[in-house]
Amino acid sequence: MSADQRKKIIILMINMFIAIGSFGIIIPILPSYLQSINQGGLAAGLMIAIFAAAQFVFSPVAGKWADQYGRRKMIIYGLAGLTLSMFVFYLSDSIWILYLSRVIGGVGAAMLVPAIFAYIADITTFDQRAKGNSLVSAAMSLGIVVGPGIGGFLADYDLKLPFLVSALVSLVAVLFSMIWLKENDAVEADPALAATLTDEESMMKKIGRSVTMPYFIPLVITLVMSFGLLAYESVVGLYLDNQFQSTAKDIAFMITATGIVGVIVQLFIVDRIVRRFGEVPVLIAFIGVAAAGFLLSLFAGSYAMFFTVSLIIFMATSILRPVLNTLISKMAEGEVGFAMGMNNAYMSIGNVIGPLLAGALYDFNISYPFILGFVMLMVTMMITVTWQRSRTAKINPAL
Repeated sequence: MSADQRKKIIILMINMFIAIGSFGIIIPILPSYLQSINQGGLAAGLMIAIFAAAQFVFSPVAGKWADQYGRRKMIIYGLAGLTLSMFVFYLSDSIWILYLSRVIGGVGAAMLVPAIFAYIADITTFDQRAKGNSLVSAAMSLGIVVGPGIGGFLADYDLKLPFLVSALVSLVAVLFSMIWLKENDAVEADPALAATLTDEESMMKKIGRSVTMPYFIPLVITLVMSFGLLAYESVVGLYLDNQFQSTAKDIAFMITATGIVGVIVQLFIVDRIVRRFGEVPVLIAFIGVAAAGFLLSLFAGSYAMFFTVSLIIFMATSILRPVLNTLISKMAEGEVGFAMGMNNAYMSIGNVIGPLLAGALYDFNISYPFILGFVMLMVTMMITVTWQRSRTAKINPAL
């Protein structure tokens, strides 16, 4: 990569780290805060679902805007939305205002995430794309690791202090981007194609359009991966407490360790294995690894065994995420912003359904969420293998 490419990617990494880290600051204290305003588990679940639903609804529109009006504007507007969301959260104790803040935050995330990955696609060649996406994904993983630790430390001084710090840090990211991030003219890539994505299209029409796109199967894999991961994360604390009487410190340690594993594989492994084997074979292999992790979790007889299995699952998903982003951006052919917006939308569908369904299944049997994750991943792997064979047959009819 050239010096200019590296500089732009570093700026994008800083933005992603600050955005995810500032949100992660509130994670460890959110249950205690909701309890302090007489709210319980339902409110905690809605906090996740509302954010993801807003992200889902707005992602395709924001992705199209990134194609039409430029990545830089969407990145700045997205960071501003996240900043406003955190300030609203800090300034109010009304549960309905807090829900509103989650809507604002979801819209901000919908603007930010597709624009960043579209920007990466703009400034990298096909051969460089996996590395660029891996670096930004690593910044996301690092934010997930660092944010909660800072939030837990700040909460010792004041329960609402993490919300204020989160808002201020996010505001710094807005100012940082306004000063340092330069626009990359996305419309020049293919203005005619970008113009075909009309604002009048409804969400269902956009979903329908995505079904006909060559990157539809990677979008489905994104949905299943986010579904499984959020379903896993939503019940893992309850499961550890129920099965192994794990403490909050045990659970926090596991979350931190899995985040560190994610950073390591995204920085040092993803680009190498993609260069050697290609995106689709890597997808198939690590969907299988993730499925095996869900299956093994059913037989983990101790905290240490379950911890090891969790590392395997998070390692696999940490590889899948940047590889999916790379594959979708390569197949988008001039409408990368829209494609990444749909990628964000499909991810949000999984983020909404996963925790809600996992929680409901957990109440029936604590093993059901893991069984469901295993079955869905196995079906997805078979679909991906069939899709790859179909693609190969089209390229090489004689095979």
